[in-house]
Amino acid sequence: MATAGGWGRSRCPPGGLLGVVAAALGVLAGVTASLKEKKHSIDLIEKNYVYGNTKHEVDVYVKMFTNSPLLVCMDLARSREELIDPNYFWIGPDGANLEGRIYVNLTETGKLMVMGFKEFMSGAYTCTLSHKIIESTTQEEREVLEEYKFMVYAYREADHAYQVFVRFTTKECNLAANSQFFEELRKILNNIISDLTCHIVESSYKCHSVKIPKQGLLYELFVSFQVNPFAPGWEEVCHQVPYDCEDATNMKVQEAKDRIGAFFRKQTYALKHHFQALPAIHYVDNSFSVTHIDSCRPGFGKNDITHKKCASCCVVCEPGTYSPNNEVTCQICSKPQVQIYGATAC
Repeated sequence: MATAGGWGRSRCPPGGLLGVVAAALGVLAGVTASLKEKKHSIDLIEKNYVYGNTKHEVDVYVKMFTNSPLLVCMDLARSREELIDPNYFWIGPDGANLEGRIYVNLTETGKLMVMGFKEFMSGAYTCTLSHKIIESTTQEEREVLEEYKFMVYAYREADHAYQVFVRFTTKECNLAANSQFFEELRKILNNIISDLTCHIVESSYKCHSVKIPKQGLLYELFVSFQVNPFAPGWEEVCHQVPYDCEDATNMKVQEAKDRIGAFFRKQTYALKHHFQALPAIHYVDNSFSVTHIDSCRPGFGKNDITHKKCASCCVVCEPGTYSPNNEVTCQICSKPQVQIYGATAC
């Protein structure tokens, strides 16, 4: 990860309080595996297979624009048995036969892959397996039917942002220099991360008096801000990598967070080695802290109860629910007739 560089002055210059503050800020400032299947061969990539279960639905989560794992029209135990005259019949979420759909790959051994997954492809995929049992003594044939149901959901990675909290010691709470310091700090932080199309939002500060054990009363600026990945121009990232937009923006905002963390970690060193006297406003050692914040794209939400297997994912809103914004909850529609996946309005 890139980190912010150091600042060049070696000691606190003389002058008024604002000069000291300005000086302080100046110093401180792979290889993708193929899923081709060999027919009638032993499964060598079982981790990419999802087996059915006759007793309950099997939940499957597929990242947007990627291919689903291979859905197997039998359970694991059945896959290890000999089957006579097996036949497989797949039905999609719309209740129609999946044979011939351009976005599905069906094999003659009963496996289904849904390709380039999108919201509308979410829903129930049901396969009926029929095969024969032949009595060894009478050679009498008996047909057996088994049904396997998969609930398949599109999901996105959550968009990440970071809430930062940091403190600075000041002389008094009613100094005009406090607000000027805060504005200068915000400019420096934005400059550190501007090349990542990230920016500082929802920034604020409050001044409080603090009683430190075995010390007198101090005054401190409690600063908070959010490191956000959606600065002007961020859409260009999605134009370059449309299928991995969340991955790209999340990597950038994580680097932005790391740069800012490095900036504040350098404060302690700079205060100890670059100043003969502490600036009037200076960083409180070890006061930097970060809280992770998630948001979801419209039409998606998080639900760690309904979707325990993908609790951190932004899962497509199910029929009867919608999400119009970047919050993390799919809301219940007042119009139950809305029966689509990924609704952004009712």
